[in-house]
Amino acid sequence: MQNVILIVHLLLALALIGAVLLQRSEGGGLGMGGGGGAMSQRAAATALGKVTWGLAIAFIATSLTLTILAAQDASGVSVMDRLSGDAPAAEGDAGSTGTDGIDTDALLPPPSAEDSNTSPDAPLVPRAD
Repeated sequence: MQNVILIVHLLLALALIGAVLLQRSEGGGLGMGGGGGAMSQRAAATALGKVTWGLAIAFIATSLTLTILAAQDASGVSVMDRLSGDAPAAEGDAGSTGTDGIDTDALLPPPSAEDSNTSPDAPLVPRAD
């Protein structure tokens, strides 16, 4: 569903770019120059102008739809949890697998006998054996 809306969104963006480029230039970019008539006059709505408005409204609608769908997919998960890999474990999970399903205990080296004798608060200084 999300992929279909994304493809429609892309096609709308390309059509909107084309419709804007096809329109007649009013001259005087940023309102400078080209002021042959009174500025308060309203230009007649052309067919291409109406198509441009329709494409713009459809583009905004698909943008909002994609935003809502993305927000529903990401509910309850923090961006920081995704980056650090410390996502909260689901209930009933042994906790040995990460968020991507990889067994994190298998990635760690096996504990040695020396590691079990040191306390967590011991300084990291090499022994003088």
